[in-house]
Amino acid sequence: MGALPKQIAQAQTAAPAFAKILDGVKPADITSREALARLPVTRKSELLALQQAGRASDPFGGFSAIRFGPRMLRVFASPGTIYEPEGEARDYWRTARALHAAGFRSGELVHNCFSYHMTPAGAIMESGARALGCTVFAGGTGQTEQQIDAIADLRPAGYAGTPSFLKIILEKAAERNVALPSLTKALVSGEACPPSLRDWIGERGVTATQCYATADLGLIAYETSAREGLVLDESMIVEIVRPGTGDPVPEGEVGEVVVTTLNPDYPLIRFGTGDLSAVLPGRCPTGRTHTRIKGWLGRADQTTKVRGMFVHPGQVAGIVKRFPEAQRARLVVAGEMGEDRMTLKLECSAQPEGLAERVAEAVRELTKLRGDVELVAPGSLPNDGKVIEDARSYR
Repeated sequence: MGALPKQIAQAQTAAPAFAKILDGVKPADITSREALARLPVTRKSELLALQQAGRASDPFGGFSAIRFGPRMLRVFASPGTIYEPEGEARDYWRTARALHAAGFRSGELVHNCFSYHMTPAGAIMESGARALGCTVFAGGTGQTEQQIDAIADLRPAGYAGTPSFLKIILEKAAERNVALPSLTKALVSGEACPPSLRDWIGERGVTATQCYATADLGLIAYETSAREGLVLDESMIVEIVRPGTGDPVPEGEVGEVVVTTLNPDYPLIRFGTGDLSAVLPGRCPTGRTHTRIKGWLGRADQTTKVRGMFVHPGQVAGIVKRFPEAQRARLVVAGEMGEDRMTLKLECSAQPEGLAERVAEAVRELTKLRGDVELVAPGSLPNDGKVIEDARSYR
């Protein structure tokens, strides 16, 4: 929180897009999570739209605080297309801590199978490995046979890449009867790594550790040997908010991951990742003291088309805000295709007479669609971050 006012000021003065988004905000006033929560959330789709709109004068749409030249080492592209700058700071993406937690040490060789083509994934991992004092083999993606040959010849201490590609490498090496005894650890990311896959990899002599990173932000959180959630990186402020809103949820409740980075070169303020997670109470058994999250739990963008109309999580949140008795809501869309039925399930601390009818009127007003309302007791709805559930049959 001590660094936050300076970062707000940096975003306002060096990134023109945030000068508009944060117009009227006094940096000195933003010194707490409560104050931060009053600022608008900029979601990835909005960043893309603003980048595209401002690209004629600035390829980054006013979000980057650095320009082409010695302070900007490289530019990357993410699907959309969103362009991301890489600054000159050592361990710019801050992945050294995640690699260290996965067991990597100075003087080792890392076989990096994250993509080096347009996207920053390969560079994200390489910059951390180099900061840690490791040498990197730029394996990239694909070419499994050559990857196996390189691992057998160079004997790296570990692998970095997606867990699914590591599985392919290990399976193909077994088919060829090629031993890879040096490969004993891995830092995996880019997709889910369920316990079954981690155990499968472990049975073949490789200890896989996960991290959570994005092209916009770099490292967000990393797993430890305790295997109890992911510890948040120390160079950003993470909030978990109700999907479709900027409102923080209670600890333990699933919501969207919103990040404020302390990176002065690309100062994203309340950036909505679109990913779902939840805060894990308590401290990590390894002794790390920072907050933990449960890891990646799905996507927060649950916009659904009902009878030809789009319904957004923000509309559901707007309905909840109208009624002080309401706590959480879940809009369930069911029925065969072409016969959509919409039911709003609403957790209520009290159920005064006529409440369901008044909520139904709000549903119609905000969504322009008729829907049923079902009032349920607090705690009845699943804690999975879903605001809109598409339960239709698509057969």
